Amino acid sequence: MAFLRPAHDSAREATLETRSLYLRPPQMRDWRQWAELRALSREFLSPWEPTWQSDALTRSAFRRRIRRQLRDGQEDVGYAFFLFRRSNHALLGGMTLSNVQRGAAQSCSVGYWIGRPHAGQGHMSEALKGLLGHCFGPLGLHRVEAACMPANVASRTLLEKSGFRCEGYARAYLKIAGSWRDHLLYAALSPRERAAAGKEDRG
Repeated sequence: MAFLRPAHDSAREATLETRSLYLRPPQMRDWRQWAELRALSREFLSPWEPTWQSDALTRSAFRRRIRRQLRDGQEDVGYAFFLFRRSNHALLGGMTLSNVQRGAAQSCSVGYWIGRPHAGQGHMSEALKGLLGHCFGPLGLHRVEAACMPANVASRTLLEKSGFRCEGYARAYLKIAGSWRDHLLYAALSPRERAAAGKEDRG
């Protein structure tokens, strides 16, 4: 079970803690650890991500990223988190909530990455479950969407174990590693909506 420590009395600026991890918004002091982990993991991550810019790991690029993420959070259109191990505060990866829709939709999209040394150890599964609790709780969303390439078995397994269901196939959906790639489209509903959908399925 995850719990939240609100910052500045706001559920939208919070540290999210799980059994062995915590997630919080990126800060400038994270740059060096972030850049080192991303550089170490470049070959591991690049097949699944948009092409990296030439200055992707510089301090100035990180500062621009932080400013954009702060603005997105203030405007309630997106939220970024870094994932840390509680025992030693090591940075393990990152997660983002983007395209937050209010009104009739109350939805968002989730993206994530894990550093190569920390992959396959269950960290992202624990973090994603905690983040979903944040989405369906303090953020008041009812639907979280995700997309992954069919060949990304690890990501597909993560989503399905975390309660996401595959809802479709999108051709040439995102430009990844320089090419337009097909993606599987997944979504998870809030526990209340899943229960309602289950009742409808049973007639």
